Amino acid sequence: MFAVEVDNVTKRYDHRAVVDDISFSVNHGEIFGLIGPNGAGKTTTIRMMMDIIKPDSGSIRVFGETLGESTKNRIGYLPEERGLYRKLSVIDSITYLASLKGINRELARDRASELLKQVDMLAHQEKKIEALSRGMGQIIQFIVTIVHDPELVILDEPFAGLDPVNTELLKEMILDLRSRDKAVILSTHRMNEVEELCDRVLMIDKGKQVLYGGIAEIKSKYQSNSIRLDYQGHLADMPGVVAVHHHRNYAELILDAGTTPHEVLKQLAATGITVRRFEIMTPSLNEIFLKIVGREE
Repeated sequence: MFAVEVDNVTKRYDHRAVVDDISFSVNHGEIFGLIGPNGAGKTTTIRMMMDIIKPDSGSIRVFGETLGESTKNRIGYLPEERGLYRKLSVIDSITYLASLKGINRELARDRASELLKQVDMLAHQEKKIEALSRGMGQIIQFIVTIVHDPELVILDEPFAGLDPVNTELLKEMILDLRSRDKAVILSTHRMNEVEELCDRVLMIDKGKQVLYGGIAEIKSKYQSNSIRLDYQGHLADMPGVVAVHHHRNYAELILDAGTTPHEVLKQLAATGITVRRFEIMTPSLNEIFLKIVGREE
């Protein structure tokens, strides 16, 4: 059974399809990336999954059923718009919000202390939320999202505004969720984080599904027929190599459609060139994103 199944979902505002016939599934024990430019329909899709708004057509199932109040307690949702009670202490904020998910206060307090210790913030548990830095506040918001041990965690722009140290801390916690067989949906503009963390992705542009699949599968599909070569010696013309672009620390060899990288490597070995590095050039997810969307955000 999938953690989430979205089938042919559409949502319109003023006769414009903000989400247009989107379908995807999310497995337990995977990190699923929901990506796309601003206004693509990502947050609308998440809000429909959370039953905050209703789709005009199509269906959404969470843990095999239509989302209800009991099912919502099995979900942790970190919205893009953050919200904590600024006058409460850290420990009281986490405990209170966990209790709203059906966790008794004593257990909630124990879990809160354990998570605060994990992120090295136990010493700050009696501080008021308003006294925290922005980064610390976001980590607390994430703790609130997972303190009730949800089976599905939905994160909308979780890295926004975080410094590198807190970004790495948050990534470790997200990976820990996957290791414990949780399903994680990650919506972010930061393609490097998606490429590092996610198993599969769905890209939406102007409400439409434009890319769906595993990271390795997508990168393989969009890889160019070119080689990155770091070498020592004289690089002569070679059959099957239609162009050579010299960069600062390497050469990029563009191959014709009928030539394989293995054939080029054999030719290089035969010429006596010292090959320090030889690899098929694969585009980053960000390069694929810009190629498909055709514009920068």
